[in-house]
Amino acid sequence: MTHRRIAVIDIGKTNAKLALVDAATLRELAVETRPNTVLPGPPWPHFDLDGHWDFLLDALTRMQAEHGIDAISVTTHGAAAVLLDKDGALAAPMLDYEHTGPDTLAAEYDAIRPPFAETGSPRLPMGLNLGAQLHWQLQDADLDARVAYVVTYPQYWGYRLTGKLATDVTSLGCHTDLWNPWTGQPSSLVETLGLTDRLAPAHHSSDVLGTITPEIAARTGLSSDTPVACGIHDSNASLYPHLAGRSAPFSVVSTGTWVIAMAVSGAPVTLDPARDTLVNVDAQGGAVPSARFMGGREYEKLRQVDHATGTSEGDLFCLPAIEPGTGPFPNRAGGFTRAPRDEAERGLAISRYLALMTDECLSLIGARGPVIVEGPFARNADYLDMLAALRGTVEASASATGTSAGGALLLVEAYHEEAGRAVTPSDSHALRAYAAAWKDRIGSAR
Repeated sequence: MTHRRIAVIDIGKTNAKLALVDAATLRELAVETRPNTVLPGPPWPHFDLDGHWDFLLDALTRMQAEHGIDAISVTTHGAAAVLLDKDGALAAPMLDYEHTGPDTLAAEYDAIRPPFAETGSPRLPMGLNLGAQLHWQLQDADLDARVAYVVTYPQYWGYRLTGKLATDVTSLGCHTDLWNPWTGQPSSLVETLGLTDRLAPAHHSSDVLGTITPEIAARTGLSSDTPVACGIHDSNASLYPHLAGRSAPFSVVSTGTWVIAMAVSGAPVTLDPARDTLVNVDAQGGAVPSARFMGGREYEKLRQVDHATGTSEGDLFCLPAIEPGTGPFPNRAGGFTRAPRDEAERGLAISRYLALMTDECLSLIGARGPVIVEGPFARNADYLDMLAALRGTVEASASATGTSAGGALLLVEAYHEEAGRAVTPSDSHALRAYAAAWKDRIGSAR
């Protein structure tokens, strides 16, 4: 069945959105948003799920009346689950993952969490490991007794729409400690936490969870046979257009505050969590080795301050790390090797630095095949120039990207990605010589 207009529930950390996406072009036809405000406790800082629900029903009603809706999909931020009681109501408010409560039991949690080799999850602060959230919350014996079902966040909205309980592999595979990405099964932590029979069944993101309930159809004017996709974690929603539209192997570099490199069907590697690597799980259930650094934040810092680490002449280099504690060189203190002579030299050194760090991330995850660059760095010619000299085939993405487009694609039967703009390096020999000198300065082993 062809779904022409797909309503995508898209809940980010900052805003909740309903987007109506044209299935043929993946363009947004209509968008409504509301702030995703964190409410204070008790019992802890939490999200306004009832407020979001009223907003979503009203927006669905308007979009159905004005455009028509053929299907519904869901994408949300990760590190999030909803605890339900035996009647399907909230057993407790949904915890904000930036709350520091789980840190108070960090030592106890570290003693029970599975190793990186089992889960591909690095240890993260606050509630960024979903397992740490659940461990902390379930110390409340009364709450533990009330919890009958645990659903990951996209599937909470699916449950409200269809009455069907589920989790999805991308949300479970997002540094939760709860999933083994290589076996496609829950990790040992699920049993340790006493959740074996309470964690809802895992599905691929594109599985159809069901159709909307008669009550939702009556409330919104949608057809009662409107299908609802299981749903997807937002970073994987951005990856999905490439996963659905081209053949492996390839890698995607998503740029923004974080630069996240993801290798699809890359070479076998042993990931090192101390270098900011992790394993994500894609919409089809596959393990996706990933590495990251805070490239967007480092770019802004380097634009404003010299960060000079020496006074040597010659080529200007920027050395890692500008944002300490992150990326492939988390324990280094970096900056410019000398003060830039002018803004043009500064800009070139920054762009090359970001490309060299991206190349390091791609090496750490065994990336093979073309590299597709998404986001603001896809418009940075000097960044692309260096990356192409080191990686060969580099494309600046031309596809409709973003979380809403990826969410909609879950309900599109056939999609062929438009190839991005191929990048030809200006002077491969000189660029590779610059890269070699940079690696010598930081002692990077290849």
